[in-house]
Amino acid sequence: MQNQRTTTEWRELDAAHHLHPFTDTNSLNQQGARVITKAEGIYLYDSEGNKILDGMAGLWCVNIGYGRKDLPEVAKQQMEQLAYYNTFFKTTHPAVVELSHLLSEVAPEGFKHVFYTNSGSESVDTMIRMVRRYWDVKGKKDKKTLIGRWNGYHGSTIGGASLGGMTYMHEQGDLPIPGIVHVEQPWWYKHGKDMTPEEFGLAAAKWVEDKILEVGADKVAAFVGEPIQGAGGVIVPPSTYWPEIQRICQKYDILLVADEVICGFGRTGEWFGQQVFGFKPDIFTTAKGLSSGYQPIGAVFVNDKVATTLAAGGDFNHGFTYSGHPVAAAVAHANVKALRDEGIVDRVKNDTGPYMQKRWREVFSQFEHVDDVRGVGLIQAFTLVKNKATRELFPDFGEIGTMCRDIFFKNNLIMRACGDHIVSAPPLVISKEEIDQMLETAAKCMVEFEKQLKERGLV
Repeated sequence: MQNQRTTTEWRELDAAHHLHPFTDTNSLNQQGARVITKAEGIYLYDSEGNKILDGMAGLWCVNIGYGRKDLPEVAKQQMEQLAYYNTFFKTTHPAVVELSHLLSEVAPEGFKHVFYTNSGSESVDTMIRMVRRYWDVKGKKDKKTLIGRWNGYHGSTIGGASLGGMTYMHEQGDLPIPGIVHVEQPWWYKHGKDMTPEEFGLAAAKWVEDKILEVGADKVAAFVGEPIQGAGGVIVPPSTYWPEIQRICQKYDILLVADEVICGFGRTGEWFGQQVFGFKPDIFTTAKGLSSGYQPIGAVFVNDKVATTLAAGGDFNHGFTYSGHPVAAAVAHANVKALRDEGIVDRVKNDTGPYMQKRWREVFSQFEHVDDVRGVGLIQAFTLVKNKATRELFPDFGEIGTMCRDIFFKNNLIMRACGDHIVSAPPLVISKEEIDQMLETAAKCMVEFEKQLKERGLV
């Protein structure tokens, strides 16, 4: 089928019938979508024959890399044996049982219970229902409010978009829904002023405590945050932030929830981001790296305290037709096993992750309009700034970032603009040689970008 049409024909059909996510449809249809036809390792290939280095692992998800032969074979075998059955009606199947057992082995201590979804957004909506049900069973029915962060991202379902702090999403659909409030993000570069990062981490955590007191601890159910904000621009919090958040949540009897959809399954060099920052949530959400994008699947992990309480409440009236889908579960099992047994996560922690962070800082710190160069493992970013000395950002946050991203795209390197943050999260199988190649191309793009800034009179 892929050889039956030209690029122009595919683009015309795409424009006629396909509504893309997070897209200005009219603008895209005038330009025409890029048609990706195959992928291998860390590279994509389009219908025009271009070889593209994917510095974003799809959407932060293809941890194990493209083109694996074993995962499709697992999917084929599972489809032939049991293509589908649900996990309702007191029923299970071997694929979901084996995945659950494996996840209990790689998860942090105390997380031996998993609820399955089909995406990160569904995991977040499931978590919201779990949190509120938890307090219902505990007899504290007024504890409904969840605290998120401005510029956090938790998906685009009604619950996830509400909990996330993307105001441009809130403007569409009368969001957030009731029972969701927000605090400022822990971005030291913008909000830290004269504080050290460590001082700022404590100050940012206090914003959460202030919000709890404002709402009333008897009404707050949970605080929810990404260990590292992903779509918000790879905002890496100071080391003091998460331990203080945990202390505050315990002080006021509030559940602590980590959204591990991006950080989970090796992205940071640890299996989960919470292990980097030294805190222990009560619940954490996952998806993306769980199957490396080879199948749609997500999972919500709960600790023993939450699992026991939910079980005491009888039926938990929530679920999806495809919760624990056998093909998705089998592929996820093979993916997680490979990440562990092939030493991929360990390699990110001890080899390619440190190498990327060293080289990333060396390459980008040299540019006049780049600052706050940062990252952990194989997730990294920098911010485009008007003036380094004063930490002055560009006006209309995001326009300059889009301009920079387009230069990367033109040179067959996929990086992402989140506002004026340029971010990257390549497949975890990237080699040191490929990191060098990626950054060599990126440096050339940045030279072109800074030249354009001056030519357009933007600096």
